[in-house]
Amino acid sequence: MHRERVPHAYLFTGISGIGKTRTAKAFCMTLNCAAPSGLDGCGVCPSCRKILNGNFPDFMTISPDGQKIKIEQIRELNRSLGYAPFSGGFRVCVIHRAEAMTGEAANAFLKTLEEPPPGNIFVLNATEPRDLLPTIVSRCQRVSFRPLKTEEIVRQLNKRTNLDGSSVAVLARASNGSLGRALIMGESNYLERRGIWLKKLFELYAHSSAEAMNMAVESAKETRVGLDLPGNKKVGLFDLLSVWATWYRDLLLVRAGAPMGLLINGDFREQLEKIALGVPLQNLIESFHQVDRAVRDLHRMRNTTLVLENTVLNLRKLGRT
Repeated sequence: MHRERVPHAYLFTGISGIGKTRTAKAFCMTLNCAAPSGLDGCGVCPSCRKILNGNFPDFMTISPDGQKIKIEQIRELNRSLGYAPFSGGFRVCVIHRAEAMTGEAANAFLKTLEEPPPGNIFVLNATEPRDLLPTIVSRCQRVSFRPLKTEEIVRQLNKRTNLDGSSVAVLARASNGSLGRALIMGESNYLERRGIWLKKLFELYAHSSAEAMNMAVESAKETRVGLDLPGNKKVGLFDLLSVWATWYRDLLLVRAGAPMGLLINGDFREQLEKIALGVPLQNLIESFHQVDRAVRDLHRMRNTTLVLENTVLNLRKLGRT
């Protein structure tokens, strides 16, 4: 790697838990390593050891403060950039969930990108580049992270956990190609919660609209462990909707005659086959889109109550037709 030719800003895109932050750390090691080997840091020099141990002064991170990255955080970053890197090499600044920047924060950061201080490299982590200002995206070198194959996630879960084969298979398929997400789900009773959330979905069709909505709201409050939004009040609802999305995905696969091995919720085979054949195909497709839109709205920090109300009412209507 020619260090003098390194772009000053990168945009890492891809789902959570796919290795964007780990890659940023490895990149920082390569840039500051005393004896790099090709594209890799040596792992044993003082800089590499500090980065691996999490105490390297020139590896900075910014994460949302609550739901958003605020302008005060960008101002604090800019104050830090006023000083040369402590190590004498490169300072790497990682912005997690860069799409969560407020309008003010994004505009302030754009000015920094337009006139970057020497010796500083910015890495923006985001799920979707379309959620960022186009002027920010255009000033970054884009790197797309693709989901891992299910077989690779199964191999890693078998290596890193003591879960049984059937649990590993469900987690691998439910992870959407994210090893990090699969590991978190394995540690947070996802399989148990999945059963609860699917039961709530089945019950939606047996209650009035008001009862169904109240039930869903209370269910979302019951779970505080999240896969993408730790510590945020929207976590339970995100968790619930993510499980529901896998259900409607499976219904469409069953309707299309796909092998049962492709199903995330294959242990609910009887219910899947009954519903898939009893509901019009167009309704199944629209139900999947309803849940998918709700998940994306949560990522964009839309109104939680409104997202839930619209989703529940529409799913009940589509499922009763």
